[in-house]
Amino acid sequence: MKKEDFNVMANIKTLEKLKSQLLYIVADFFGILTKGSSVAQETILQCISSGIIIFYFIGEKLGYSYSTIDENIRKNLIVGISENDELEKEDKSLSRLNSHISKRN
Repeated sequence: MKKEDFNVMANIKTLEKLKSQLLYIVADFFGILTKGSSVAQETILQCISSGIIIFYFIGEKLGYSYSTIDENIRKNLIVGISENDELEKEDKSLSRLNSHISKRN
């Protein structure tokens, strides 16, 4: 087996592991939300941040850099803002997220 084949196989194995972790986190997140206000806010925050991290890792394994992912997020936000997406209409969520992402770079 060639070294390149091993790397591809290792990436596929890692991708499968990341996908299963993501599914677990999403299921856990929705389960936690059904418990109502008695749930620790830290647990909810942990699920959200873990999901975002895993998506970055999946993107990287698929050949996208973190900065490319960030740029695509910004582009999507700008499109949503310009098209007056429902979230933007409600409370300027897209604008606030776009502003946050722009400040951190």
